Amino acid sequence: MPDEPRTEKDLLSLEEISGEEVLELLDRAARLREGDHGRPLEGRSAALVFLNPSLRTRTSFELAVEKLGGHAVVLSPGTDAWKLEARDGTVMDGDAAEHVREAAGVLGALCDVIGVRAFPKLVSWEEDRKETVLRAFARHAPVPVVNMESALSHPLQALADLLTLRDALGDLAGRRLLLTFAYHPRPLPVAVPRSVLLAACRMGMRVTLARPEGFDLPEETMDRARSFAARAGGGLEVVADPDAGYPGAEAVYAKSWASPAFYGRFDMERPRREAVRDWIVTGERMARTAGNAPFLHCLPVRRNVVVADEVLDGPRSAVIPQAANRLWTTMAVLDRIF
Repeated sequence: MPDEPRTEKDLLSLEEISGEEVLELLDRAARLREGDHGRPLEGRSAALVFLNPSLRTRTSFELAVEKLGGHAVVLSPGTDAWKLEARDGTVMDGDAAEHVREAAGVLGALCDVIGVRAFPKLVSWEEDRKETVLRAFARHAPVPVVNMESALSHPLQALADLLTLRDALGDLAGRRLLLTFAYHPRPLPVAVPRSVLLAACRMGMRVTLARPEGFDLPEETMDRARSFAARAGGGLEVVADPDAGYPGAEAVYAKSWASPAFYGRFDMERPRREAVRDWIVTGERMARTAGNAPFLHCLPVRRNVVVADEVLDGPRSAVIPQAANRLWTTMAVLDRIF
């Protein structure tokens, strides 16, 4: 992994806190959902820095701050704030007018926590995996930094996913999750599927990762997932058939991601991507799962491309409760900090 977080109160990925802390956050989120919370952010503020669009993350984070008694300041560098440079030692003669060193310092002097959302550029995996913007904020901010999605991780989403799975299945150890690739017309980042896979393996789930040939997740991610599964008593199976993972699955999570083999060369990936249009979650496929297996997706989702209407609008769809859980898990993260 890149640089470790600056303080123990940063949340840059779930991998950087203990499994016990993850479980404690889930328990805390469940209590908060029942109305068991005070106002630990009374008189405090959060700076939320969005370098990319957001619906669920922005809404849930702003409301989480408000419900805990604080005030959120939302900034979009390049739109309503100066465009930022994050690389050290660079000559700033381009579009960026401010360096993260100063931006993080000023925001940390004015606010008590900083949230950062910075997607990968999808040009170079070696560059993207460094998470330059997020890690720069963590190094230079004098207050805790929370990852609101980066190239590698989306911890707030992963916590909501685990809470949703636990609501449906109870204790997650030994339960069967199908994490399936789904067709999408454009290459997408790996942060969500990577976070889901690692979180589920860490909880001891028996995970089937279904993906077309050539669409593996990064090998370092797979190695870490296998290690988590082994330590937690779970399992990880990889299949290349869009139908193979459904029989016996107790929950289904669909997501698309870019092919690492063609990272940054997506014109070459396009023919292969167009050949996997049959990787879509349908009612027929969901009917092969065990019992009333819920369907999960982080949203936004392309209807009848990633998942059929009959699934998304059906009784097994958990996408709205899953999104609503983002509020409670974000509140739990903030409650943990303060």
